[in-house]
Amino acid sequence: MAPSVDVSLAGWFEERAKLTPNRRCLSFEGETWTYSTMQRRIEATAAALQDGGVRHGDRVAYLGLNHPAFFETMFGAARLGAIFVPLNFRLTSAELRFIINDAGVHTIVADDLHRGLIDAVRAELPCTAFLSSEGAQDGWRTLAGATAVGGAVAREQIDGDEVAVIMYTSGTTGRPKGAMLTHANLWWNNLTALLLTDMLENDVSLVVAPLFHIGGLNVTTLQAWMKGAENVLHRSFDAGRFIEDIARYGVTIAFAVPAMLLFASQHPDFDDADLTTLRSLVCGGAPVPESLIKLYLGRGIQINQGYGLTETSPCVSFLTPEHALAKLGSAGRAPMFIDIRLQDADGGTVTQPDARGEICVRGPNVMKGYWNRPEATAAAIDAEGWFHTGDVGYLDAEGFLFVADRIKDMVITGGENVYPAEVESVLYTHPAVAEVAVIGLPDPRWGEAVTAVAVLRPDASLTLEQLRDFAAEGLARYKLPSRLELVDVLPRNPAGKVLKFDLRDRFA
Repeated sequence: MAPSVDVSLAGWFEERAKLTPNRRCLSFEGETWTYSTMQRRIEATAAALQDGGVRHGDRVAYLGLNHPAFFETMFGAARLGAIFVPLNFRLTSAELRFIINDAGVHTIVADDLHRGLIDAVRAELPCTAFLSSEGAQDGWRTLAGATAVGGAVAREQIDGDEVAVIMYTSGTTGRPKGAMLTHANLWWNNLTALLLTDMLENDVSLVVAPLFHIGGLNVTTLQAWMKGAENVLHRSFDAGRFIEDIARYGVTIAFAVPAMLLFASQHPDFDDADLTTLRSLVCGGAPVPESLIKLYLGRGIQINQGYGLTETSPCVSFLTPEHALAKLGSAGRAPMFIDIRLQDADGGTVTQPDARGEICVRGPNVMKGYWNRPEATAAAIDAEGWFHTGDVGYLDAEGFLFVADRIKDMVITGGENVYPAEVESVLYTHPAVAEVAVIGLPDPRWGEAVTAVAVLRPDASLTLEQLRDFAAEGLARYKLPSRLELVDVLPRNPAGKVLKFDLRDRFA
């Protein structure tokens, strides 16, 4: 029998640190740690957590902006066989209270900026230990102080199918659910990614997306460390610093959502910035507009695009740079080890090119299920292991996936199905429209009214009649908006996706 391979977070990082102890591992606000330094800090954090009562299977949460303490806590918890719960720092105290109680968090680590959110509901939490990642405060022991008194602890034996991270979905349709990602899920996702993006050990990855989101944590970040590369970490995205640090650190690869690339390109320093080291950008969350692809290609920077979800760790499909323009709007093809099928309303498989169906995914990166939600797990993952994404898509004749919309976002008006993304793609080309979201609102005659919620460009004006006249050339009449609502900003979740349920509640 072949020996089992330890693919746990703490296991593979320790192996990497032994292999390349003196390589640059993490740079943060002017300080750089080698792999051996990082490993020592992980071991000290594990000892501190254990000293505070954390045991195998307990949940350890982190709340705060991007910081090395996030990784110390995650890998330290993994060393004990504990489960890491990254928390969205944009949530309210009440929303955090729900998640912390749902996960049954034992120990929470929080930064200076966000401890108050926890203190406001502290009496209603199950936590037994509260650690500050930065300064001391009443009732909060500092993580640095806790690690100073501890030593290294032996790494627990961890099966690959054990839960490593509970990552709560961003809740675009209601209360968040905790996706249980196993150590093997994360390992296989990154192995798949390494076969897609050609990560090199001399690469420098710039990490600016929030780490509590699967895109920030597990697109380039952990992959870089598996390969022995360096991560340069920012607390949050700032277009100026993003541009500046590419030259300062010799950044070669970065993950970003399209909005970040847009903001960077609009920064006054962009045109004159030295971006010569930047070889590749990996983008997710939405298709990258053609204008942005061409702009970055003009600077010698390739655009990789992918489609994924928290529940799939996140990779589902990937569009490599050579197809970026030829397959504009596509999410690419399924990579190695991952299968995609489209399911029709009757549960059958859609086989015709360009015919729409629900996107279903199967592979070793698909989550174990939802924490404490057996019914939701059973509804999402069928008996054959297919995860039902809730997204509508189609495959072209060459097998390239196009994501059309969310099933729950589909508008049914007069018995006709209207996919908002199709309407939005036309409305976005109107010269007065800066941003737009299409939703369905109750209508006594048609069931639902196609409604455009738009942010206009500065000094622009727009009426419903003008918008309908403009869109009539590209859309069937039943797809045209029958309502127009103007707003200053569209509500978005941390992944940049528009919160359409919020818009439906607001304008119903």
